[in-house]
Amino acid sequence: MKKLLAILFAMVVLATACGDSSDSTEATGASDDGAESSDDGGGESAAGEDSSDPIRIPLHNWSSQLVGAEVLGNFLEGEGYTVEYVPSDSQVVYQSMCDGDVELVHEVWEGAFGVAFQEQVDAGCVLDWSDHNAVTREDWWYPTYVEDVCPGLPDWEALNDCSELFATAETGDKGRFLGGPVDWLKGDEERVEGLGLNFEVINVGSAATLWAELETAAADETPIVLFNWTPNFVEAIYDGKFVEFPQFEEACRTDPEWGTNAELTHDCGNPAEGYLKIGVGQHFPEKWPNAAELVKNVDMTNAMLADMANLVDSEGLEASDAAEKWAEDNADVIAGWAG
Repeated sequence: MKKLLAILFAMVVLATACGDSSDSTEATGASDDGAESSDDGGGESAAGEDSSDPIRIPLHNWSSQLVGAEVLGNFLEGEGYTVEYVPSDSQVVYQSMCDGDVELVHEVWEGAFGVAFQEQVDAGCVLDWSDHNAVTREDWWYPTYVEDVCPGLPDWEALNDCSELFATAETGDKGRFLGGPVDWLKGDEERVEGLGLNFEVINVGSAATLWAELETAAADETPIVLFNWTPNFVEAIYDGKFVEFPQFEEACRTDPEWGTNAELTHDCGNPAEGYLKIGVGQHFPEKWPNAAELVKNVDMTNAMLADMANLVDSEGLEASDAAEKWAEDNADVIAGWAG
């Protein structure tokens, strides 16, 4: 009897130990499954939390964008996110957003990039995320002193009548219009053809070349007409005006029968009160939901953008240094973005 009781006691102890081991294994398995689920997220956290993947912001070829990109990047890093900067063509960038190579574009100018941007918004892979308070204009521009030798400006027909004043050895008997980089796609060649302008478009490689040419011309008041935009630092240094072409309508770009030339498009100017938007990739709000809400708070005015450009183009700071200085001078603005 004693042996039988001992055997039964041993069996009870063994069964209890096996049960504890099974419970421990099941608990460990649940933990492992959770870890595997987290790993499968490719850097994404649980629902409602943001991915640990870097937010990629493009760098383009004009000063306010370069400074603003790092201002925004530094702001997001201060909120705990990782940021990477990606040099990118300013037209191709919207396709890059569709491909998942770029997540956030903070300066979408209507005049230069509205068409390329809207194409991808319509395709569904880019989101029209928010609007800045800044009002933009991008078009042909001249220093005011040009009016002394070309009366009738800023009317475009007066400009055309004075085209020989802007001629160079490169353009022969045609006036020279100094355009921005080719990738800004302003439709200047189409406008020259559509309006019958006696001008040749000469594109430069960077905004810095535009300002160098303007500085040289202004020194002895040589007539010059070039691409300019607002907000920009130029308006704080040079007195000038935009050329007034026929008022822009969307049909001008697509319908030859619209406007003064019934056979060609682009017989008008660019939008005189264009938008400045923020665009994000379609998955941005899902992958970084909290960052997406912060980005909606980011709002830049004409004065802010002009100041950013001025720090580089007039004061000679590198974009990174300019971004730090601008943030220091506008700490209240940054705080407002944080909510």
